[in-house]
Amino acid sequence: MNLQQYDRVIIANSGGKDSLASFLYVLQCGVPREKIELWHHRVDGMPGDIQGNSPQFGLFDWPCTDAYNEALGRAFNVPVYFSWRMGGITREMFRDRSLTAPVCYECPDGVLGTAGGKRGKPNTRRKYPQQSANLQTRWCSSSVKIDVGDVALNNQERFQHGKTLFVTGERAEESAARAKYKTFEPHRADRRDGKRVKRYIDHWRPVHEWPEEKVWKIIELYRVLVHPAYRLGWGRLSCMACIFGSDSQWASIKEIDPERFNAHAKYEREFNCTIHRTKSLAERVQNAKPYVDMEPLLVTQALAYEYNMPIFVDDWKLPAGAFGENAGPT
Repeated sequence: MNLQQYDRVIIANSGGKDSLASFLYVLQCGVPREKIELWHHRVDGMPGDIQGNSPQFGLFDWPCTDAYNEALGRAFNVPVYFSWRMGGITREMFRDRSLTAPVCYECPDGVLGTAGGKRGKPNTRRKYPQQSANLQTRWCSSSVKIDVGDVALNNQERFQHGKTLFVTGERAEESAARAKYKTFEPHRADRRDGKRVKRYIDHWRPVHEWPEEKVWKIIELYRVLVHPAYRLGWGRLSCMACIFGSDSQWASIKEIDPERFNAHAKYEREFNCTIHRTKSLAERVQNAKPYVDMEPLLVTQALAYEYNMPIFVDDWKLPAGAFGENAGPT
């Protein structure tokens, strides 16, 4: 594959090991850093943009994730651009006879773009996204990640010029559904044959066939200190309060952030709809054990909105969560 043909390479960067490995592999393939952009979708939106019908900001994601991604970009001298649906998952979850919220996205010229939120039918959710490979049922991934990326691509005029490669880090090993993904294909936002608007955008999943061992090997090669969640014991980095979280993960959340756990337990009761298909959070943690040896310093860093640790370390070690529970989106 000729990576040099692309004018820009965008890497969807959750802050997790697979998107990090994808980024490092793109560098290893010789793509100039001035062509690379890291994009992170804020699943909780931004503080202050919740408009009345959502009770709490920061209900789902790890607090330190934004800051970790910014530190990663600075360390590699690569720009990081954020995008989000206003109010994030929480506002969408509490939607009551209202439209889906607009999307905001940062542009290289410093402009904050906004699009959407004006068309469609008012609708009501008032329940959690449900565990499913179907993105209409598991609407969190589509509403605050996939669709947000599409909006940012569709509404920036710069993507109508030259060729863009959009990189994501899904791996076949993660689920039977992801095993069926294509490694390379035109992106959903591609319009290379469009009559009015043309956008040439390819979608590449460079680590799709990689086993987890290979992911950790390239991270070790670059000596990158991974997101604190992995060092606390999490095997995958999605939302902190991921709907696919295991019983042990929810027990761990209850231990390190009881306020967050209690909020989710409360909303399950309010919606009369649990995250798990058959059990409430309270039932799931009754006999579950939290991860062991969650260091207080790491807990403090994971729950902080600043990132105060290094990105590169000489004494690199596999984190506690490596080869651990595969609890995350399918």
